[in-house]
Amino acid sequence: MLSAIYGKIVDFRNALFDRGVFRSHNLGARTISVGNITTGGTGKTPLTAYVASILADRGEKVCILTRGYGRKNPARRVLVSNFDSVLADAAAGGDEPVELATKLLGKAVVIADANRVSAGLWAKEEFGITAFVLDDGFQHRKVKRDVDIVCIDANNPFANREMLPAGRLREPVECLERADIAAVVHSEGASALTQLYKDLQNTAPKLAIFEARKTVTRIRPIEDGPVADDHRFVAFCGLGNPESFRVLLAEQGVMIAGFHDFSDHHRYSQADIEALNKAALDKNATAFCTTGKDAVKLDGFRFSLPLFIVEISLSLDDPEGFAALL
Repeated sequence: MLSAIYGKIVDFRNALFDRGVFRSHNLGARTISVGNITTGGTGKTPLTAYVASILADRGEKVCILTRGYGRKNPARRVLVSNFDSVLADAAAGGDEPVELATKLLGKAVVIADANRVSAGLWAKEEFGITAFVLDDGFQHRKVKRDVDIVCIDANNPFANREMLPAGRLREPVECLERADIAAVVHSEGASALTQLYKDLQNTAPKLAIFEARKTVTRIRPIEDGPVADDHRFVAFCGLGNPESFRVLLAEQGVMIAGFHDFSDHHRYSQADIEALNKAALDKNATAFCTTGKDAVKLDGFRFSLPLFIVEISLSLDDPEGFAALL
């Protein structure tokens, strides 16, 4: 019942945008949206960083516009990064914006603001921005975009086609017709890619489809030091799709003594850390590892063993073709 009501509201809102009753605002610079049609981890954040890096490497002054989910004051505009420095912590700016800002130092301005139209116009004036990337922007239709990219989890692409709250769909699958590019993430572990491609082509015939793979580029200490060698890790994360992190570590041959998942955007406490410390002792682990998204929320906590960050990168099956569409 609730899913049906939610679906009708989504359809009505989309119809108002399609008919021009609700307006999409041009930011005055090339604008690329990276989003999804389901909740949970689909690889959206690493793809946002990938897109921003391509644009920056081609000489664009890039700004990432994001809502900054889970931050203390969601109504406040926060300049997370000004190109050269990270200016906010995860509590003020949100975990994913701070992760993006850290990864893209020297390449992108990052702004957390629910009003992405206002934030974008301000950034263009303040920093001379020539290209915008909308993080989690597929449903944010108030900003006009030149390219719409949708991330799709190859292992659970449409969540049984159930709308929120019964399922994970934010919009009906048919809304993929609005998208220009589909990035099929976790494709290396999927068993039904052929059927997924048929479904996508039947739903949105003009959609350009790329396969995306996550890889571990390195496992480095949270403070300066050598990369990890032969540690037995207790791994932990607070992600929308924690299983994808566990599977990635296993595929990369990382020795995992234990794995602990928390809710998406989890705010850690010392009690959480003490529970992890106990688990590490019980499992005879020699270190902890976590994601970049989680690491930005761990300053000041007392770990009993060294803490490492798993740096994850994204690769596409046709990077030149993808870049050309941007």
